[in-house]
Amino acid sequence: MKQSVFLVKLAKEGKLELVEPSENIKKAYIKKSESYHQSSKILLDAQHYEESVSMAYYSMYHMLTALLFSIGIKCENHSAAIILLKLLFGQDNEQISFAKKERVDKQYYVDFKIKGGDVEQLITTAEHFNSHLLDFIERLNERDIQDNRKKCDEIMKGMC
Repeated sequence: MKQSVFLVKLAKEGKLELVEPSENIKKAYIKKSESYHQSSKILLDAQHYEESVSMAYYSMYHMLTALLFSIGIKCENHSAAIILLKLLFGQDNEQISFAKKERVDKQYYVDFKIKGGDVEQLITTAEHFNSHLLDFIERLNERDIQDNRKKCDEIMKGMC
């Protein structure tokens, strides 16, 4: 209930909307996801753990954004995009939710300990998440796209 009120509010603010599905934007976000994933590994090797965590999260977020644009959803809110992953597509969003929390903790706070092994695990999680989501994107058919667009429209209008 709380999630749907949040999504309706974002839709009214123009931060969540249906747009034309875009193959070009989808591909651009997939490329961005891959680049951020590579950056996370480079930063891990350089022992820049905080920055590596951010890049690992953003690699996941950009792959999620690619999924949304593949069916024509523009979402300008990270939390909403993560909610939509579960609500629209029935996909587990725990991994990206955890990665987002880690990114926020490491980016905005200073009272934490971070170990290379933990960052390495997050990068592996991101790799699996991204691979799974890319496979999911590639399997979408026209009916899936239309069904999910309709469901998103209903969510944005508070009908779900």
